Amino acid sequence: MMNTAKPSSPGVSARMSRQARSDTAPEVAVRKLLHASGYRYRLNERVPSMPRRTIDIAFTRAKVAVFLDGCFWHGCPEHATQPKSNAEWWRDKLERNVARDAETNEHLVAAGWTVLRFWEHQPPDEVAERVAEVVDREKSARRSNPGREER
Repeated sequence: MMNTAKPSSPGVSARMSRQARSDTAPEVAVRKLLHASGYRYRLNERVPSMPRRTIDIAFTRAKVAVFLDGCFWHGCPEHATQPKSNAEWWRDKLERNVARDAETNEHLVAAGWTVLRFWEHQPPDEVAERVAEVVDREKSARRSNPGREER
């Protein structure tokens, strides 16, 4: 059942709608490190067969999807907060975000992608290192088995 509650005020709604959806500081930091290391990728690539969903950083040949999730919007177990004003509306909205992330993960994995999700608070160098390891592994596996779709 969908909650029909509204944001607590037009000001809150306007402020939240201005929140960056792409090119956030953590995304840019990770992308710079990957690019400097010679990795090439696509930005905000559409999730195949899922309208209005995009992959933050996509390695299409290796089929690696990287998401850098904001702690508030995606329910970080360490840093997520629950607004006190209009609490029910926010709880429902944030729970839908987490459910949508899980659905996107399942869809991509079923299509043969490797999905990597990181929190915005994770150090960019550690994120970039992990992404590079997985991309290299997947590229190598696909070269040795060109028809590979799933692990």
